[in-house]
Formats: sequence, structure tokens, C-alpha cells
Amino acid sequence: MYTGDEYCHSSSIEVNVDTDTAFKYLSDGVAQGDWTLGSMQRKKVRDNTYSGVSLFNGDELFIQIEADLEKLIIYYHVGMDLENLQPRNVVRIVPGPVIGRDETVCLITLLSWRNAAADDAKWKLTCVSHETEMYIIKNRLESQI
Repeated sequence: MYTGDEYCHSSSIEVNVDTDTAFKYLSDGVAQGDWTLGSMQRKKVRDNTYSGVSLFNGDELFIQIEADLEKLIIYYHVGMDLENLQPRNVVRIVPGPVIGRDETVCLITLLSWRNAAADDAKWKLTCVSHETEMYIIKNRLESQI
């Protein structure tokens, strides 16, 4: 049995890029296919909406992106079909000065809410995947993608 938070998972990482660079990368639906293990090989299917294939089981997933540059927040509405997308993931980019760093650094936090249909094993896989994805994001951004 997974013993972490059964409803929400958070993962944060400090990245040596400014907030604009991080926001542009994290809100790019096609570029997400480079770091989202559960939704790779991204294709645009309509405005702000993409599909990708899970590295784990090959299932197709749909993602609609709602990005707010002013607040540095990106909502990812996800689901197995276009008509039932849920706002299950959100990224918040925190400017360096907020955490005592300079403007060339930011903190990226990913929050994910559990789908009630996910058993403990699937939820644990989601949590571990998101933690791994943070390191992929960090390395892509710091190497200038």
C-alpha cells in the first residue's frame, strides 16, 4: 500500500533559468512530450489541446493547457478522451527572489490530484513519475533544451 498523501502529490525543484524561460517551456504542449513520461510523442489536436502516448502502457492521453503568464500558473486538464478532461495537474513557477535567489533562478512546483479510479500502485507510479519528470525539466531547461 502506498503510504504518501492519498489525494495530492507535490514535487518541487530549483532551476537555474528565469521564470519566462521556464513558463514558455512548461506551457508548450508539444515540448511537454519531451518530459512527460505518461504522455510522450505529443501532437496538437486543437487549440491548447494535445495528445500523447504513455511510456508505461502505450495508452493515449489528452491534455488541454490553460496557462496564466501573469500568475505563472499552468493548469493541465487531462483525460482518456477529449470530452472528459479534468484539471488534475498544475504547475506554479516561483520567481527566484521569492525564495531568496536572484532573477536567474526559479522554483517549479508540480501539484497532482489523484483520480479516484487509480489504485495505490497506479498512484505511486504517478507520484514517482512526477518526481522524475522534475529532474528531466531541470536538465532540459538548464541545458537550454
